Amino acid sequence: MGQPYGGYQDEIYLNGLAGIVPSYPLTFEGLQAGARAALPPSVWSYVAGGAGDEHTQRANAAAFTRWGLVPRMFVGATRRDLSVELFGTRWPSPVFMAPIGVIGLCAQDGHGDLATADAAARTGVPMVASTLSADPLEDVAARFGQTPGFFQLYTPTDRALAESLVHRAERAGFRGIVVTLDTWITGWRPRDLSTGNFPQLRGNCLVNYTTDPVFRASLPRPPEQDPQGAVLRWTQVFGNPLTWDDLPWLRSLTQLPLIVKGLCHPEDVRRAKDLGVDGVYCSNHGGRQANGGLAALDALPGVVEAADGLPVLFDSGVRSGTDVVKALALGASAVGIGRPYAYGLALGGTDGVVHVLRSFLAEADLLMAVDGYPTPDALRQDGALRPVPGGAG
Repeated sequence: MGQPYGGYQDEIYLNGLAGIVPSYPLTFEGLQAGARAALPPSVWSYVAGGAGDEHTQRANAAAFTRWGLVPRMFVGATRRDLSVELFGTRWPSPVFMAPIGVIGLCAQDGHGDLATADAAARTGVPMVASTLSADPLEDVAARFGQTPGFFQLYTPTDRALAESLVHRAERAGFRGIVVTLDTWITGWRPRDLSTGNFPQLRGNCLVNYTTDPVFRASLPRPPEQDPQGAVLRWTQVFGNPLTWDDLPWLRSLTQLPLIVKGLCHPEDVRRAKDLGVDGVYCSNHGGRQANGGLAALDALPGVVEAADGLPVLFDSGVRSGTDVVKALALGASAVGIGRPYAYGLALGGTDGVVHVLRSFLAEADLLMAVDGYPTPDALRQDGALRPVPGGAG
């Protein structure tokens, strides 16, 4: 039986009897406003911003308003089980923390990757750790405790370096490799362009490269002596415009589950499945990479159908526990939280992330209780979710 996540609400109300109110906001808007005040402007714009005029970023969030849950009564959903079986492991809940390449900079001490890993250990919510981290992947994995962690790979053009990163992740204890497909080149981001700010070009969040033996061997001088030389080398190897011909090679690098991130077209899903991936990840990078596209949630049903039983992870536009429930009802196997936990981290470190995760899970749990859906599978029955007449476009 899964955990009673709705109990976080009782905890808050009981604390209120002693005059104690929550230390952190309980809405996305509150988290966003607090993080904006807490973060340096350059970090804020990088995390909060999107591609172009940010239409797709807004569309991701608005898409959830076009769907409504149909409550079922006389169900007696007093006992809910939000756990899911994924990649040979039982997760206590169907949520995870999506990879964020500058999460290290979102913490006041500059070690946000470690703080996020600590939150994963405390909550049981898996973290997908980015290649672009402020602390080495080995140090991040060491903080997970019993919670599974996944390593997100930005595939470099140097195949030996890619192999080294994947094998380091294996040895460190990560439970799967998530290959991001839509970021071999950076999308047009006016917020960052207006300040001329790109964190990695300033040497931020490159420690997985500068600690890698293959990367270090490619440098004329050690990165400690020539940090700008290391940044230059990083710009030369970072972006690999992968093709289908590369997927068998990626598959050959590891026996860990291989999940490919950024698939929104059913034909891409079918082809990836045929080539042996273990899971697909429906996402448009939260609207950060390509503007003018379909909201990721609108692509999800087609991805789920094409996956035909293969696990489907999802992120983009998730702002609440209600959004989590709707994505599950549309067929997602697990739902990724992104910006909200980054904002919680900016406000309160590990405690802030834990608050955000517990809030999302409590809202999802209580919503499922009120509407009569005791498990994620129950949400996927016919008629649980319907289009809202006149929903936001």
